[in-house]
Amino acid sequence: MVLDGLQVAVDFATLPLRPDVFTIPEIGGYGPFALRWYSLSYIFAILGGWWLLSKMITRPGSPMTSEQLDSFITWATFGVILGGRLGYVLFYNLDQYLADPISVFKLWDGGMSSHGGIAGVMLGCLGFGIANKVSGLRTLDYVATVAPLGLGLGRLANFVNGELWGRPTGTDWGVIFPGAGPEPRYPSQLFEFALEGVVLFSIMTMLFWGTNARLRPGLLAGVFGVAYGISRVIVENYREPDRQIGFLSTGLTMGQTLTLPMILAGVLLILYALRRPRLPAAA
Repeated sequence: MVLDGLQVAVDFATLPLRPDVFTIPEIGGYGPFALRWYSLSYIFAILGGWWLLSKMITRPGSPMTSEQLDSFITWATFGVILGGRLGYVLFYNLDQYLADPISVFKLWDGGMSSHGGIAGVMLGCLGFGIANKVSGLRTLDYVATVAPLGLGLGRLANFVNGELWGRPTGTDWGVIFPGAGPEPRYPSQLFEFALEGVVLFSIMTMLFWGTNARLRPGLLAGVFGVAYGISRVIVENYREPDRQIGFLSTGLTMGQTLTLPMILAGVLLILYALRRPRLPAAA
């Protein structure tokens, strides 16, 4: 907000944002139960992705039929949830979960990794391709086009939850997050929403609908890997490193470290796709 011509920080606590959409009080010794915006972000991402894919597979050269799409959504859902959870456990909080293995299954307590979710979806595409005798790589291309929808919604949910905040701005500008100290901080969740969500979704949508990139297996997936990776490396410079990890010995954050292989894999996929003949639209 602006006060007497000076820019001052926004106190997150004054914003009309709460993690819960609504809460059902305890009934008969059970509960209370809460529906959280973070959970809704996953639901909307899956349903939105399903709807977008249903439109995309109507274009000539689709790697799957509408019946196969229904099956694929199950593969993708399990991939993103299991991969996201296992990625968080392995990369960010292994010691905690080794001490209390049962807590791995407490998804309602939070803790998901975007890198793990992406890896899980990749494995889901591979498994779906093998089970249905279709191209797993081309399936991944289509999924990569809609993936920014889920990434963007997830980052908005992070902001609503007041979590994964940014580093101190060093100025009067920023957001004061509860539990993060009195310093104004970068709203890095919104930076990620803009880059990983809006910008990346725009790039992928333009390539799919405005070019023949979908007919070059691996090209869309490669562009996603490079663009997401660059976006994540940039935003990590404004995001507070995870407290339980901090900076690694390389001076990078865990997020940046996990992203570098994605950029390399993306470059290799792009080179692979461009060196192969384009598929006919009827492929």
